[in-house]
Amino acid sequence: MNKNLWLLAVCQGLFLTNNVVFIAINGLVGFSLAPLGWMATLPVMGYVVGGALSTALVAKTQTRFGRKTSFQLGLLVALLSALLCAYAAFEKNFWLLVMATVVAGYYNANAQLYRFAAAELADAASREKAVSLVMAGGLIGAVLGPNMAAQTRDLLAVPFAGVYFALAGVALVAMAIMSFLKFPPPPTKNAGQGTAAGRPLSEIMRQPLFIVAAACGALGYGVMNLLMAATPLAMQQCKLPFSDIALVLEWHVIGMFAPGFFTGHLIKRFGALPIMGVGVGLNGLCIAIALSGVDLHQFLAALFLLGVGWNFLFTGSTTLSLQTYTPQEKDRAQGALNFFVFATLAVSSFASGVLVTTRGWALLNYGSIVPVAIVGGALLWLMLRQRSARGA
Repeated sequence: MNKNLWLLAVCQGLFLTNNVVFIAINGLVGFSLAPLGWMATLPVMGYVVGGALSTALVAKTQTRFGRKTSFQLGLLVALLSALLCAYAAFEKNFWLLVMATVVAGYYNANAQLYRFAAAELADAASREKAVSLVMAGGLIGAVLGPNMAAQTRDLLAVPFAGVYFALAGVALVAMAIMSFLKFPPPPTKNAGQGTAAGRPLSEIMRQPLFIVAAACGALGYGVMNLLMAATPLAMQQCKLPFSDIALVLEWHVIGMFAPGFFTGHLIKRFGALPIMGVGVGLNGLCIAIALSGVDLHQFLAALFLLGVGWNFLFTGSTTLSLQTYTPQEKDRAQGALNFFVFATLAVSSFASGVLVTTRGWALLNYGSIVPVAIVGGALLWLMLRQRSARGA
């Protein structure tokens, strides 16, 4: 861990602070302002839709301005969009809140590249550990996010408006930290394989490794988001206080990022596919516990296991994807990977609000079994394919 990796890990933590708080409060604020109850998670959906719409623009800004300037632009958007969310809360304007979260999606798309930037800050032999350790910086968000939301939700006359102002402050701190980061220069255009600009994106995406990395990353994230976005609403329906919601989300995000201190070592020792398989198993166990009841301890255990399962799947899929493109192809390939993630998150964010408010928590969990099974099938297919190739 060099200085740049430590600083990037802190920026990752502040990014996750933003994400955790958005998940914790946007559904609740949306529910209080929405014309219809099933629209409650549209502000959550807006955040990921904005991310999906921003992936191409982010790829271009990363290529033109480099990592640091592009990341700072993302943080500036985070600051302005948080202030716009606060204004929407004061005005009790639901659609303005949705628009503000769509704008915030640009920050989301930018910061999703922190994990790829981590690999560039370490030597080739340590890329898995660098990705995993920077993602472990999300522990800052696990502790800071829920507690900040709980402490500032009633700070002003309008519920949760103070939380949005606090997020603006978090963005300012992240901008200050990012200013000290130094990234390696971008690769020269005549380096690497293939043409000067690298292979076409369609050729990169046809690789079996890319297909599985994209599918597992997107669906693993989608299942996590489906259940996490619905949890505050489900717990509110079960008459549990906001302090319990904050506690569950805190331990969920701890589960997401605490394994980052050792996931890279596990992938280095056992390989990405076995660790991702463990992640699938943990997702299945999460669903089983969630279906067993709706007391606090069941929400707590299920969401914690969901977080650990997500970490194994997402870190593993990121590691797999590093093998599928050359340095000059990275912006296009990473943009495509993030687009698949955001598109899946948009669907899961919308579905979570609709299902939990109309069909209930149990049906939502039963529906999660399908994408978990698809991820398991994709991993099995790639393992068999690789075993067959070794035997040939």
